Amino acid sequence: MGSIAIEIFGKKLRNPVMNASGTLGYGREIERLWSIKVLGAFVTKGLSILPCQGNPQPRIFDLGCGMLNSIGLQNIGIKRYLEEYTEFFLERKTPVVVNIFGFTEEEYIECALAIGDNPVVLAIEVNLSCPNVKTGGILFGKKPETVFRIIRGVKSATNFPVIAKLSQEVTDIVELAKAAFEAGADGLTLINTIPGVVLEENRVIRGGLSGPFLKSIALKAVYDCSKAVPIPIIGVGGIMNTEDVISFLRAGAKAVQIGTATFVYPNTIPKIVKELKKRRSFD
Repeated sequence: MGSIAIEIFGKKLRNPVMNASGTLGYGREIERLWSIKVLGAFVTKGLSILPCQGNPQPRIFDLGCGMLNSIGLQNIGIKRYLEEYTEFFLERKTPVVVNIFGFTEEEYIECALAIGDNPVVLAIEVNLSCPNVKTGGILFGKKPETVFRIIRGVKSATNFPVIAKLSQEVTDIVELAKAAFEAGADGLTLINTIPGVVLEENRVIRGGLSGPFLKSIALKAVYDCSKAVPIPIIGVGGIMNTEDVISFLRAGAKAVQIGTATFVYPNTIPKIVKELKKRRSFD
């Protein structure tokens, strides 16, 4: 089998495959089935400066065409996570992309500062699809000027590469990509889930839609943004198999993230990595 190592953010990764944020817990959970060392890099679930309890159960819904998750950004807080898991990733020689979010612009900067110079960190992925409590629930990532401010603020607070994770829930995602690039972003993750609802008898459950139906939407975002900005793009959305991965690489992605497919078949990622190694070319 050939090498499928890539260079990204000044580092060499064993392959271009990552998990999507929030789909493999904190990293230890999946090791009952396969080693985290299979990944090129591990992406954390969204981490905030303070712990979050998340939403009440149920939180995951199989919709046939995809999945709706309503986790509510539950996490143990960024400081505790780094204290408890850094050694785990050092032992496995697996770099970590730390996904951060905030309920205010200032909290993004606090998260970046909390990371310090942690030795396992490859990059910081800034989730720009969180509610801004100061402006009545508007998503940070809907306005180019807000994207610019947050990315510039995070860049000023860290020496690690900064990745802007953008939502398709906008009129023109290329405009947001350009704003992130102009603010100093070192890369983009495209795209996040799309908002949806599930109606139960006494409850309206809001969450993020993911799964196969997202592939074409995400591919277009990757293709368009790769023509507009000269920074690496990590493609995510609807990747279910090896051919999907190759489609994203051909569209202009440098790497990919896989999420919902793991819920369908837990060994999807190692299967894809093995199959990629058998390929001679992704062209």
